[in-house]
Amino acid sequence: MLKVEHITKYYGKNLAVDDLSFTVKSGEIFGLLGSNGAGKTTTFRMIMGLLDSNQGTILLDGKKIDYSVTDQIGFVTEERSLMTKMTVKEQIIYYGRLKGLTEEEIQKKLDIWLEKFKITEYKDRKIKELSKGNQQKVQFIAAVINNPKLLILDEPFTGLDPINVEQLKQAIYELQKKGCSIIFSSHQMEHIEQFCEKLLILVKGKTVLEGYLKDIKENYQKKNIKIRGDINKDEILTIPGVISINKKVDDYEVKIENSKVVEKVFQKISHHNITKFVVEEASLNEIFIAKVGESYDE
Repeated sequence: MLKVEHITKYYGKNLAVDDLSFTVKSGEIFGLLGSNGAGKTTTFRMIMGLLDSNQGTILLDGKKIDYSVTDQIGFVTEERSLMTKMTVKEQIIYYGRLKGLTEEEIQKKLDIWLEKFKITEYKDRKIKELSKGNQQKVQFIAAVINNPKLLILDEPFTGLDPINVEQLKQAIYELQKKGCSIIFSSHQMEHIEQFCEKLLILVKGKTVLEGYLKDIKENYQKKNIKIRGDINKDEILTIPGVISINKKVDDYEVKIENSKVVEKVFQKISHHNITKFVVEEASLNEIFIAKVGESYDE
């Protein structure tokens, strides 16, 4: 389990991370979100022991993170950090040896991962000869070759097509089942919604929202109604509490202030020919924009 307790980090007089606390249990995927400059990268660097915090503690399975613990952490960065003139095998052996594995152990694990990602034929190919998607797979293998206790994924699907995204997703779920603690960061909110049970949103280094995704969605007042049928948009916009209405392919999406408005909308359109009326929680993307926007306006 990763435990981050009241960490604060300054760069000179600039406050990058402000009294941040969270825990990631074994086998849990935790979403750490924020706009650019929110403090995510600084937080990752402190977790990995690359930066010292000015205050607070970071513990992995009860131990302070230092060079005796960092071998148990894997990190997939948004920017590829591969040595392009090396072959795939040379690259993974290099990283595996740095993490204390024998070459024999590395070779066995590498073959398993290459088979899993369907890129066995690239084992002796130079990194620079691979597509961006396959380079990302190699970077992922380098991060997990030592079966880490903690895995940090920073925009792991960058540059991947849908098939490769699905392969990487399955690999992440397998690590989760084995008890790996995973921190997932992405600007693609649909990935966060698929993966993360818990999440935290940072703005200017400070927590503005934290909790279980299910609770966050339920507690967010604004809702969406999906309607299919013959309706009058202008008529619906006259209802108090209706924020907007937009056509989305075959459906109309009505955004409302809270669940109390649902019955008013239904009564207004009940005399029309309606084939669909579904009330949905707001998307994480909507909640993120609202919470980050609120914090910037303060």
